[in-house]
Amino acid sequence: MPDITPGAKGAAITTDVVSHLANLARIALTPDEIVTLAGELGVIVDSVAKVSEVATADVTATSHPIPLVNVFRPDVAGPTLTTAEALAGAPEHDGSRFKVSAILGEEQ
Repeated sequence: MPDITPGAKGAAITTDVVSHLANLARIALTPDEIVTLAGELGVIVDSVAKVSEVATADVTATSHPIPLVNVFRPDVAGPTLTTAEALAGAPEHDGSRFKVSAILGEEQ
């Protein structure tokens, strides 16, 4: 199998490589899909290689160009339902818990 790592000189995604990867992933591809994917994956590998050429040690890796901050509100306890209020609309309960019938043939 040829070297398809980004930046490898002469690296190419061939139809043989796409067929091999599809076989490993157990994906059925038509011959037309293999040809199309070989071209698309080749463009992706070339693009990654170009980025790798300019990404130097002094460039900090980021997942987002703008620093993000947590925008969640503070976690403050508020009013809650009593057990009776929570169970008031339940189709079945035993006085302190919801009752749910068994599903999918499960036995109790």
